[in-house]
Amino acid sequence: MSDVIRPQPGIMEIALYEGGKAKLDGHAEVLKLSSNENPLGAGPAALDALRGLVSGNGGAALHRYPSTDHAGLRTAIAETHGLDPERVICGVGSDEVIAFLCQAYAGPGDEVLYSEYGFLMYRISALGAGATPVVASEAERHTDVDALLAAATERTRLVFVANPNNPTGTMIPMSEIERLAEGLPPQALLVLDGAYAEYIEGFDGGLALVEARANVVMTRTLSKIYGLGGLRVGWGYGPKAVIDVLNRVRGPFNLSAMQQDIASAALRDQGHVERSRAVNAEARRWLTDALRTAGADVDESAGNFVLARFDSPQTADAVDAALQADGILVRKMGGYCMPHALRITVGTMPDCQRLAAVIARALGSGQ
Repeated sequence: MSDVIRPQPGIMEIALYEGGKAKLDGHAEVLKLSSNENPLGAGPAALDALRGLVSGNGGAALHRYPSTDHAGLRTAIAETHGLDPERVICGVGSDEVIAFLCQAYAGPGDEVLYSEYGFLMYRISALGAGATPVVASEAERHTDVDALLAAATERTRLVFVANPNNPTGTMIPMSEIERLAEGLPPQALLVLDGAYAEYIEGFDGGLALVEARANVVMTRTLSKIYGLGGLRVGWGYGPKAVIDVLNRVRGPFNLSAMQQDIASAALRDQGHVERSRAVNAEARRWLTDALRTAGADVDESAGNFVLARFDSPQTADAVDAALQADGILVRKMGGYCMPHALRITVGTMPDCQRLAAVIARALGSGQ
């Protein structure tokens, strides 16, 4: 690298993000349980919208730029969740909204705070903006509000909390989130990452708190329960003044017409969300019990995945090797400083039964 051509401070501190593996040498087909994808896939309304775009007039409009204000998609989001569409921003997954927040509200000399096992994109986006990432300890893999409040300073500009959290699957009560929002310094924005909020029936993910306070923003995604990970659509909701700021750094054509149309159809198909939630809850309960019986430690998860912890990194590696030999991919957790753990997406019941049998054999508790 040239001595005079240098990236901005912080960029070279970013470790390249590694997503869950999708391919495995020696296996033409794999059981992919590494990326927290919905095993039911996209819902029928989303698929109908896709087919309509491909076979109808959508293909004839490929030379046309998409809507810059995402009005149709924002309306679908607002109608689904009972929100003000003027306070919604859309992005390429919720990751992009997280990046907008760091770009707009944090920079050199500022701090971005998150919990010990917080989503890796918080650190990456903070460093990309030139800000300093700050980590607060967790309490038995649960977000610790007291630790976050103790770590907040006059330099703290953003505080990220995923509830439920990825990769632990744990969550804390909204009373604790409210206490955090109340106790933060006045210049800090609390960002509630609700990527997995739809997996808890009746849970608004903190939307009521966004409505009640001027220092809270929420992010959501259609990559998880909606089964649209390949489409990359997310959104955020916050005070109008904050959304106005974020739209000033958002690229005007960040979402294609296809992304907007299919996502709008998916949002209006709440039947698929309810089915996916029910299937996940049943399989997650079964898988949690099976892994515990096999000898792994597993916290109660509120998402579409579980975190299986073993007695050593060597045991985790051995279990992972056994799974790969059977054509099953899960997510190793070394990047989250948990080399003794594997994050496992909750698949269909047959998927879970196949995986649990392999793990039981690997741990010597199966036939």
